[in-house]
Amino acid sequence: MVLSMLLLGAYALRHYYLGYTRMHLEHPREMNEFVGFVMPRVTVLVPMHNEEKVAHDILQALVKCDYDWELLEVIPINDRSTDGTRGIVEDFARRYPFVKPYHRTEGAGGKPAALAEASRLATGEIFLLFDADYVPGPAVLKMLTAPFADPEVGAVMGRVVPHNIGDSVLSVLLSLERCAGYQSAQQARFNLGFTAQFGGTVGGVRASALRAVGGWNPESLTEDTDLTMALLLNGWRTAYVNRAECYEEVPRSWAVRQRQLSRWVTGHTECLHNYWPDLAQARFLSRREKIDAIFLLGMYLTAPLIVVGWVASLVLFFIPSAHVVPVLPVAMLIIGYLLFSNQATFFEIGVAALLDGTRTRALLMPLSLLNFFANTGAICSALGRFYWHRVWGSGGDGWYKTHRTRQGGEGPDAGAAPEPAGAARRSVRGLYYADGGGERG
Repeated sequence: MVLSMLLLGAYALRHYYLGYTRMHLEHPREMNEFVGFVMPRVTVLVPMHNEEKVAHDILQALVKCDYDWELLEVIPINDRSTDGTRGIVEDFARRYPFVKPYHRTEGAGGKPAALAEASRLATGEIFLLFDADYVPGPAVLKMLTAPFADPEVGAVMGRVVPHNIGDSVLSVLLSLERCAGYQSAQQARFNLGFTAQFGGTVGGVRASALRAVGGWNPESLTEDTDLTMALLLNGWRTAYVNRAECYEEVPRSWAVRQRQLSRWVTGHTECLHNYWPDLAQARFLSRREKIDAIFLLGMYLTAPLIVVGWVASLVLFFIPSAHVVPVLPVAMLIIGYLLFSNQATFFEIGVAALLDGTRTRALLMPLSLLNFFANTGAICSALGRFYWHRVWGSGGDGWYKTHRTRQGGEGPDAGAAPEPAGAARRSVRGLYYADGGGERG
Protein backbone atom coordinates (compact mmCIF):
# COMPACT_ATOMS: atom_id res chain seq x y z
CA MET A 1 0.00 0.00 0.00
CA VAL A 2 2.81 2.38 0.92
CA LEU A 3 4.62 1.60 -2.34
CA SER A 4 1.42 2.29 -4.30
CA MET A 5 1.03 5.65 -2.60
CA LEU A 6 4.63 6.60 -3.30
CA LEU A 7 4.44 5.68 -6.99
CA LEU A 8 1.08 7.37 -7.53
CA GLY A 9 2.33 10.41 -5.66
CA ALA A 10 5.34 10.62 -7.97
CA TYR A 11 3.09 10.43 -11.04
CA ALA A 12 0.75 13.06 -9.57
CA LEU A 13 3.62 15.45 -8.90
CA ARG A 14 4.81 14.87 -12.47
CA HIS A 15 1.39 15.82 -13.88
CA TYR A 16 1.17 18.93 -11.70
CA TYR A 17 4.71 19.92 -12.67
CA LEU A 18 4.09 19.52 -16.39
CA GLY A 19 0.81 21.43 -16.19
CA TYR A 20 2.33 24.25 -14.14
CA THR A 21 5.37 24.46 -16.41
CA ARG A 22 3.24 24.59 -19.55
CA MET A 23 0.95 27.26 -18.12
CA HIS A 24 3.90 29.54 -17.39
CA LEU A 25 5.71 29.16 -20.70
CA GLU A 26 5.69 32.65 -22.18
CA HIS A 27 7.53 31.54 -25.30
CA PRO A 28 6.98 27.84 -25.99
CA ARG A 29 9.82 26.17 -27.80
CA GLU A 30 9.01 26.06 -31.52
CA MET A 31 10.74 24.50 -34.51
CA ASN A 32 8.98 26.56 -37.17
CA GLU A 33 11.94 28.90 -37.55
CA PHE A 34 13.57 26.18 -39.64
CA VAL A 35 10.91 26.52 -42.36
CA GLY A 36 12.68 27.84 -45.45
CA PHE A 37 15.81 25.71 -45.36
CA VAL A 38 16.50 23.51 -48.39
CA MET A 39 13.53 21.19 -48.16
CA PRO A 40 14.37 17.49 -48.55
CA ARG A 41 12.56 14.85 -50.52
CA VAL A 42 9.69 13.54 -48.43
CA THR A 43 7.77 10.27 -48.54
CA VAL A 44 4.33 10.21 -46.91
CA LEU A 45 3.28 6.74 -45.74
CA VAL A 46 -0.43 6.08 -45.15
CA PRO A 47 -1.27 2.51 -44.04
CA MET A 48 -4.78 1.47 -45.12
CA HIS A 49 -6.86 -1.61 -44.47
CA ASN A 50 -10.49 -1.36 -45.61
CA GLU A 51 -10.45 2.43 -45.43
CA GLU A 52 -12.92 3.34 -48.18
CA LYS A 53 -14.79 5.58 -45.70
CA VAL A 54 -11.80 7.84 -45.09
CA ALA A 55 -9.18 7.21 -47.81
CA HIS A 56 -10.45 9.98 -50.08
CA ASP A 57 -10.23 12.66 -47.39
CA ILE A 58 -6.60 12.12 -46.45
CA LEU A 59 -5.40 11.75 -50.03
CA GLN A 60 -7.33 14.86 -50.99
CA ALA A 61 -5.66 16.75 -48.15
CA LEU A 62 -2.20 15.53 -49.12
CA VAL A 63 -2.49 16.60 -52.76
CA LYS A 64 -3.64 20.03 -51.56
CA CYS A 65 -0.62 20.52 -49.31
CA ASP A 66 1.89 23.30 -50.00
CA TYR A 67 4.92 21.02 -50.33
CA ASP A 68 6.72 21.03 -53.66
CA TRP A 69 5.25 18.15 -55.66
CA GLU A 70 8.63 17.45 -57.26
CA LEU A 71 10.01 16.63 -53.80
CA LEU A 72 6.96 14.70 -52.64
CA GLU A 73 6.10 11.01 -52.74
CA VAL A 74 2.84 9.71 -51.27
CA ILE A 75 2.55 5.95 -50.71
CA PRO A 76 -0.92 4.73 -49.70
CA ILE A 77 -0.26 1.24 -48.34
CA ASN A 78 -3.28 -0.84 -49.30
CA ASP A 79 -2.90 -3.75 -46.90
CA ARG A 80 -5.15 -6.48 -48.35
CA SER A 81 -8.31 -4.37 -48.34
CA THR A 82 -11.49 -6.11 -49.41
CA ASP A 83 -13.61 -2.97 -49.87
CA GLY A 84 -13.22 -0.04 -52.28
CA THR A 85 -9.91 1.24 -50.91
CA ARG A 86 -7.89 0.02 -53.89
CA GLY A 87 -10.08 1.85 -56.39
CA ILE A 88 -9.79 5.14 -54.46
CA VAL A 89 -5.99 5.10 -54.24
CA GLU A 90 -5.63 4.03 -57.86
CA ASP A 91 -7.87 6.93 -58.94
CA PHE A 92 -5.56 9.40 -57.15
CA ALA A 93 -2.51 7.70 -58.67
CA ARG A 94 -3.89 8.23 -62.18
CA ARG A 95 -4.36 11.95 -61.53
CA TYR A 96 -1.24 12.71 -59.48
CA PRO A 97 2.10 11.16 -60.46
CA PHE A 98 3.59 11.51 -56.97
CA VAL A 99 0.89 9.22 -55.50
CA LYS A 100 2.35 5.71 -55.74
CA PRO A 101 0.13 3.04 -54.18
CA TYR A 102 1.63 -0.09 -52.73
CA HIS A 103 -0.72 -3.08 -52.57
CA ARG A 104 0.12 -5.78 -50.02
CA THR A 105 -1.26 -9.23 -50.70
CA GLU A 106 0.75 -11.37 -48.28
CA GLY A 107 2.95 -11.24 -45.21
CA ALA A 108 2.17 -10.42 -41.58
CA GLY A 109 -0.84 -8.20 -40.94
CA GLY A 110 -0.94 -4.96 -38.97
CA LYS A 111 0.42 -1.46 -39.35
CA PRO A 112 4.05 -2.12 -38.25
CA ALA A 113 4.50 -4.89 -40.84
CA ALA A 114 2.95 -2.72 -43.57
CA LEU A 115 5.25 0.19 -42.72
CA ALA A 116 8.34 -2.04 -42.64
CA GLU A 117 7.57 -3.38 -46.10
CA ALA A 118 6.64 -0.06 -47.74
CA SER A 119 9.59 1.82 -46.21
CA ARG A 120 11.97 -0.29 -48.27
CA LEU A 121 10.41 1.17 -51.42
CA ALA A 122 10.32 4.80 -50.23
CA THR A 123 12.76 7.28 -51.81
CA GLY A 124 12.41 10.19 -49.40
CA GLU A 125 15.04 11.42 -46.94
CA ILE A 126 12.21 11.99 -44.49
CA PHE A 127 9.25 9.66 -43.90
CA LEU A 128 6.04 11.32 -42.74
CA LEU A 129 3.26 9.13 -41.37
CA PHE A 130 -0.49 9.57 -41.05
CA ASP A 131 -3.27 7.20 -40.10
CA ALA A 132 -5.89 6.84 -42.81
CA ASP A 133 -8.60 8.65 -40.84
CA TYR A 134 -6.42 11.72 -40.26
CA VAL A 135 -6.70 14.94 -42.26
CA PRO A 136 -3.52 17.07 -42.33
CA GLY A 137 -3.74 20.79 -43.03
CA PRO A 138 -1.97 22.31 -46.05
CA ALA A 139 1.05 23.52 -44.03
CA VAL A 140 1.59 20.39 -41.94
CA LEU A 141 4.11 18.64 -44.23
CA LYS A 142 6.48 21.62 -44.14
CA MET A 143 6.01 22.09 -40.41
CA LEU A 144 6.82 18.45 -39.69
CA THR A 145 9.81 18.48 -42.02
CA ALA A 146 11.36 21.73 -40.75
CA PRO A 147 12.86 20.34 -37.48
CA PHE A 148 14.97 17.89 -39.47
CA ALA A 149 17.23 20.83 -40.34
CA ASP A 150 18.72 20.01 -36.93
CA PRO A 151 20.99 16.99 -37.62
CA GLU A 152 20.36 15.59 -34.11
CA VAL A 153 16.62 15.25 -34.71
CA GLY A 154 15.66 11.71 -35.68
CA ALA A 155 11.89 12.02 -35.36
CA VAL A 156 9.17 14.68 -35.13
CA MET A 157 5.71 14.58 -33.64
CA GLY A 158 2.81 16.89 -34.48
CA ARG A 159 -0.41 17.55 -32.62
CA VAL A 160 -3.60 15.48 -32.90
CA VAL A 161 -6.91 17.39 -32.85
CA PRO A 162 -10.27 15.54 -32.99
CA HIS A 163 -12.65 16.89 -35.66
CA ASN A 164 -15.74 14.88 -34.68
CA ILE A 165 -16.26 16.19 -31.15
CA GLY A 166 -19.99 16.60 -31.82
CA ASP A 167 -20.58 12.89 -32.43
CA SER A 168 -21.08 11.90 -28.80
CA VAL A 169 -20.27 12.82 -25.21
CA LEU A 170 -17.33 10.41 -25.37
CA SER A 171 -15.93 12.26 -28.39
CA VAL A 172 -15.98 15.53 -26.43
CA LEU A 173 -14.26 13.94 -23.45
CA LEU A 174 -11.60 12.41 -25.68
CA SER A 175 -11.00 15.82 -27.25
CA LEU A 176 -10.23 17.18 -23.78
CA GLU A 177 -7.96 14.21 -23.15
CA ARG A 178 -6.09 14.82 -26.41
CA CYS A 179 -5.86 18.51 -25.57
CA ALA A 180 -4.11 17.73 -22.27
CA GLY A 181 -1.82 15.15 -23.81
CA TYR A 182 -0.48 17.43 -26.53
CA GLN A 183 -0.99 21.09 -25.61
CA SER A 184 0.08 20.53 -22.01
CA ALA A 185 2.17 17.38 -21.51
CA GLN A 186 3.98 17.02 -24.85
CA GLN A 187 4.84 20.71 -25.13
CA ALA A 188 5.99 20.91 -21.50
CA ARG A 189 8.15 17.80 -21.80
CA PHE A 190 9.74 19.07 -25.00
CA ASN A 191 10.53 22.44 -23.43
CA LEU A 192 12.02 20.75 -20.38
CA GLY A 193 14.44 18.83 -22.58
CA PHE A 194 12.73 15.46 -22.27
CA THR A 195 12.05 13.20 -25.24
CA ALA A 196 8.71 13.90 -26.89
CA GLN A 197 6.83 10.74 -27.74
CA PHE A 198 6.84 10.04 -31.46
CA GLY A 199 3.45 9.02 -32.78
CA GLY A 200 2.90 7.15 -36.02
CA THR A 201 -0.34 9.01 -36.63
CA VAL A 202 1.04 12.48 -37.38
CA GLY A 203 4.80 12.48 -37.29
CA GLY A 204 7.98 11.96 -39.20
CA VAL A 205 11.24 10.04 -38.98
CA ARG A 206 14.57 10.55 -40.69
CA ALA A 207 15.14 7.63 -43.07
CA SER A 208 18.79 7.25 -42.06
CA ALA A 209 17.86 7.25 -38.35
CA LEU A 210 15.21 4.59 -38.98
CA ARG A 211 17.76 2.39 -40.72
CA ALA A 212 20.30 2.99 -37.94
CA VAL A 213 17.99 1.52 -35.30
CA GLY A 214 16.97 -1.47 -37.40
CA GLY A 215 13.73 -0.15 -38.90
CA TRP A 216 10.19 -0.68 -37.66
CA ASN A 217 9.51 -3.40 -35.13
CA PRO A 218 6.79 -5.53 -36.76
CA GLU A 219 6.27 -7.44 -33.51
CA SER A 220 5.17 -4.34 -31.58
CA LEU A 221 1.56 -3.22 -31.23
CA THR A 222 2.80 0.35 -30.66
CA GLU A 223 5.55 0.65 -33.23
CA ASP A 224 5.75 4.41 -32.66
CA THR A 225 6.54 4.12 -28.93
CA ASP A 226 9.01 1.35 -29.72
CA LEU A 227 10.74 3.59 -32.25
CA THR A 228 10.78 6.52 -29.79
CA MET A 229 12.82 4.50 -27.30
CA ALA A 230 15.07 2.94 -29.95
CA LEU A 231 15.95 6.40 -31.28
CA LEU A 232 16.54 7.76 -27.77
CA LEU A 233 18.92 4.93 -26.91
CA ASN A 234 20.85 5.55 -30.12
CA GLY A 235 21.37 9.27 -29.52
CA TRP A 236 18.59 10.71 -31.70
CA ARG A 237 16.26 13.44 -30.45
CA THR A 238 12.50 13.61 -31.02
CA ALA A 239 11.03 17.08 -31.57
CA TYR A 240 7.46 18.20 -30.96
CA VAL A 241 5.68 20.79 -33.14
CA ASN A 242 2.51 21.92 -31.40
CA ARG A 243 1.27 23.96 -34.36
CA ALA A 244 1.51 21.06 -36.78
CA GLU A 245 -2.11 20.07 -36.26
CA CYS A 246 -3.71 17.07 -37.89
CA TYR A 247 -7.38 16.20 -37.52
CA GLU A 248 -8.51 12.75 -36.46
CA GLU A 249 -11.72 10.84 -35.91
CA VAL A 250 -11.88 9.80 -32.24
CA PRO A 251 -14.08 6.87 -31.14
CA ARG A 252 -17.70 7.75 -30.59
CA SER A 253 -18.62 4.60 -28.65
CA TRP A 254 -17.04 3.04 -25.60
CA ALA A 255 -16.71 -0.41 -27.25
CA VAL A 256 -14.43 1.05 -29.93
CA ARG A 257 -12.52 3.13 -27.40
CA GLN A 258 -11.96 0.12 -25.14
CA ARG A 259 -10.38 -1.94 -27.90
CA GLN A 260 -8.20 0.99 -28.99
CA LEU A 261 -7.07 1.57 -25.40
CA SER A 262 -6.36 -2.13 -24.93
CA ARG A 263 -3.91 -2.14 -27.85
CA TRP A 264 -2.16 0.96 -26.53
CA VAL A 265 -1.82 -0.53 -23.05
CA THR A 266 -0.42 -3.81 -24.35
CA GLY A 267 2.11 -2.21 -26.70
CA HIS A 268 3.17 0.48 -24.24
CA THR A 269 3.73 -1.96 -21.36
CA GLU A 270 5.62 -4.31 -23.65
CA CYS A 271 7.97 -1.44 -24.50
CA LEU A 272 8.46 -0.81 -20.77
CA HIS A 273 9.68 -4.38 -20.24
CA ASN A 274 11.86 -4.28 -23.35
CA TYR A 275 13.56 -0.93 -22.80
CA TRP A 276 13.71 0.02 -19.12
CA PRO A 277 16.99 -1.84 -18.39
CA ASP A 278 18.76 -0.11 -21.28
CA LEU A 279 17.25 3.26 -20.36
CA ALA A 280 18.40 2.91 -16.76
CA GLN A 281 21.96 2.15 -17.87
CA ALA A 282 22.28 4.65 -20.74
CA ARG A 283 25.37 6.75 -19.97
CA PHE A 284 24.57 9.70 -22.21
CA LEU A 285 21.10 10.31 -20.75
CA SER A 286 20.70 12.50 -17.68
CA ARG A 287 18.96 11.12 -14.60
CA ARG A 288 15.96 13.35 -15.31
CA GLU A 289 15.69 12.03 -18.88
CA LYS A 290 15.87 8.42 -17.70
CA ILE A 291 13.21 8.91 -15.05
CA ASP A 292 10.90 10.72 -17.47
CA ALA A 293 11.25 8.02 -20.14
CA ILE A 294 10.55 5.20 -17.67
CA PHE A 295 7.60 7.12 -16.20
CA LEU A 296 6.23 7.59 -19.71
CA LEU A 297 6.42 3.87 -20.47
CA GLY A 298 4.99 2.86 -17.11
CA MET A 299 2.07 5.26 -17.04
CA TYR A 300 -0.59 2.57 -17.55
CA LEU A 301 0.59 0.71 -14.45
CA THR A 302 -0.90 3.51 -12.35
CA ALA A 303 -4.39 2.12 -13.02
CA PRO A 304 -4.05 -1.00 -10.83
CA LEU A 305 -2.27 1.10 -8.20
CA ILE A 306 -5.27 3.42 -8.10
CA VAL A 307 -7.58 0.43 -7.68
CA VAL A 308 -5.42 -0.75 -4.77
CA GLY A 309 -5.92 2.63 -3.12
CA TRP A 310 -9.67 2.48 -3.67
CA VAL A 311 -9.88 -1.00 -2.19
CA ALA A 312 -7.77 -0.01 0.82
CA SER A 313 -10.05 2.96 1.45
CA LEU A 314 -13.11 0.73 1.20
CA VAL A 315 -11.68 -1.80 3.63
CA LEU A 316 -11.31 0.92 6.26
CA PHE A 317 -15.08 1.34 6.36
CA PHE A 318 -15.50 -2.26 7.53
CA ILE A 319 -13.05 -2.08 10.42
CA PRO A 320 -14.79 -2.68 13.81
CA SER A 321 -15.78 0.49 15.62
CA ALA A 322 -13.36 -0.25 18.47
CA HIS A 323 -10.49 0.34 16.09
CA VAL A 324 -11.90 3.42 14.35
CA VAL A 325 -10.02 6.01 16.40
CA PRO A 326 -6.47 4.74 15.74
CA VAL A 327 -7.29 3.98 12.10
CA LEU A 328 -9.07 7.26 11.35
CA PRO A 329 -5.88 9.29 10.74
CA VAL A 330 -4.68 6.64 8.29
CA ALA A 331 -8.04 6.65 6.51
CA MET A 332 -8.01 10.43 6.19
CA LEU A 333 -4.45 10.32 4.91
CA ILE A 334 -5.32 7.77 2.21
CA ILE A 335 -8.48 9.61 1.12
CA GLY A 336 -6.70 12.95 1.01
CA TYR A 337 -3.83 11.44 -0.90
CA LEU A 338 -6.15 9.84 -3.45
CA LEU A 339 -7.91 13.16 -4.01
CA PHE A 340 -4.53 14.84 -4.56
CA SER A 341 -3.33 12.17 -7.00
CA ASN A 342 -6.54 11.65 -8.92
CA GLN A 343 -6.96 15.37 -9.63
CA ALA A 344 -3.54 15.70 -11.29
CA THR A 345 -4.74 14.68 -14.75
CA PHE A 346 -7.74 16.99 -14.47
CA PHE A 347 -5.36 19.85 -13.70
CA GLU A 348 -3.55 19.19 -16.97
CA ILE A 349 -6.85 19.14 -18.84
CA GLY A 350 -7.79 22.49 -17.33
CA VAL A 351 -4.44 24.06 -18.26
CA ALA A 352 -4.69 22.83 -21.85
CA ALA A 353 -8.30 23.99 -22.22
CA LEU A 354 -7.31 27.41 -20.91
CA LEU A 355 -4.45 27.72 -23.39
CA ASP A 356 -6.60 26.55 -26.29
CA GLY A 357 -9.46 28.85 -25.37
CA THR A 358 -11.99 25.98 -25.37
CA ARG A 359 -13.72 27.17 -22.21
CA THR A 360 -17.22 26.09 -23.26
CA ARG A 361 -16.08 22.54 -23.92
CA ALA A 362 -14.17 22.57 -20.63
CA LEU A 363 -17.50 22.88 -18.78
CA LEU A 364 -17.96 19.18 -19.48
CA MET A 365 -14.74 18.38 -17.64
CA PRO A 366 -16.59 16.98 -14.55
CA LEU A 367 -17.90 14.21 -16.85
CA SER A 368 -14.27 13.21 -17.42
CA LEU A 369 -14.52 11.55 -14.05
CA LEU A 370 -16.75 8.91 -15.65
CA ASN A 371 -14.21 8.48 -18.45
CA PHE A 372 -11.51 8.20 -15.79
CA PHE A 373 -13.30 5.31 -14.07
CA ALA A 374 -13.98 3.57 -17.38
CA ASN A 375 -10.37 4.00 -18.52
CA THR A 376 -9.09 2.59 -15.22
CA GLY A 377 -11.20 -0.53 -15.62
CA ALA A 378 -10.24 -1.04 -19.27
CA ILE A 379 -6.54 -0.56 -18.53
CA CYS A 380 -6.60 -3.02 -15.62
CA SER A 381 -8.34 -5.57 -17.84
CA ALA A 382 -5.76 -5.11 -20.63
CA LEU A 383 -2.87 -5.37 -18.18
CA GLY A 384 -4.36 -8.58 -16.78
CA ARG A 385 -4.47 -10.13 -20.25
CA PHE A 386 -0.96 -8.88 -21.01
CA TYR A 387 0.64 -10.45 -17.94
CA TRP A 388 -1.40 -13.62 -18.34
CA HIS A 389 0.03 -13.87 -21.85
CA ARG A 390 3.58 -13.31 -20.59
CA VAL A 391 3.22 -16.05 -17.99
CA TRP A 392 1.11 -18.62 -19.85
CA GLY A 393 1.72 -17.71 -23.48
CA SER A 394 -1.92 -17.03 -24.38
CA GLY A 395 -4.52 -14.33 -24.06
CA GLY A 396 -2.55 -11.42 -25.50
CA ASP A 397 -4.17 -8.68 -27.57
CA GLY A 398 -3.52 -8.61 -31.31
CA TRP A 399 -3.59 -5.78 -33.81
CA TYR A 400 -6.92 -3.96 -33.99
CA LYS A 401 -7.86 -1.25 -36.48
CA THR A 402 -10.07 1.41 -34.93
CA HIS A 403 -13.58 1.35 -36.40
CA ARG A 404 -14.37 4.28 -38.74
CA THR A 405 -17.74 6.00 -38.89
CA ARG A 406 -16.97 8.92 -41.20
CA GLN A 407 -17.99 8.68 -44.84
CA GLY A 408 -15.77 9.93 -47.66
CA GLY A 409 -16.06 13.67 -48.21
CA GLU A 410 -17.18 14.40 -44.62
CA GLY A 411 -13.76 15.38 -43.31
CA PRO A 412 -12.87 18.90 -42.12
CA ASP A 413 -11.35 19.86 -45.46
CA ALA A 414 -13.51 18.08 -48.00
CA GLY A 415 -13.65 19.85 -51.32
CA ALA A 416 -12.62 19.93 -54.94
CA ALA A 417 -9.29 18.60 -56.14
CA PRO A 418 -6.46 21.12 -56.66
CA GLU A 419 -5.06 22.25 -59.97
CA PRO A 420 -2.14 20.31 -61.48
CA ALA A 421 1.39 21.19 -60.40
CA GLY A 422 2.75 24.42 -61.82
CA ALA A 423 4.06 27.84 -60.93
CA ALA A 424 0.86 28.79 -59.13
CA ARG A 425 1.08 25.51 -57.22
CA ARG A 426 4.12 26.83 -55.31
CA SER A 427 2.15 29.48 -53.40
CA VAL A 428 2.21 29.12 -49.62
CA ARG A 429 -1.18 28.41 -48.08
CA GLY A 430 -2.29 29.65 -44.70
CA LEU A 431 -2.24 27.54 -41.58
CA TYR A 432 -5.21 25.28 -41.03
CA TYR A 433 -6.75 25.26 -37.59
CA ALA A 434 -9.93 23.82 -36.08
CA ASP A 435 -12.10 24.95 -33.14
CA GLY A 436 -9.62 26.56 -30.82
CA GLY A 437 -6.90 24.14 -31.87
CA GLY A 438 -4.13 26.69 -32.32
CA GLU A 439 -1.89 27.51 -29.41
CA ARG A 440 -2.66 30.77 -27.66
CA GLY A 441 -0.13 30.71 -24.89
